[in-house]
Amino acid sequence: MKAKKFDSDFDAGKDVSHVLDVSKARRLLQEQKRVNVDFPVWMIDSLDREARRLGVTRQSIIKVWVGRAS
Repeated sequence: MKAKKFDSDFDAGKDVSHVLDVSKARRLLQEQKRVNVDFPVWMIDSLDREARRLGVTRQSIIKVWVGRAS
């Protein structure tokens, strides 16, 4: 598919995913690296309460809060 056709189809809201090769696609600045952090028990309990209240995981809460701080 030529670029002009791709652009016009995309702009028209047509599905162009069949012509994309996303096998090696990467999201910039989204590479993950595992880290270990020790928290006091009271902090874990607080994280778990907030996670339950929002219906998400403890890890999600930590990621959002750390992400806001940066």
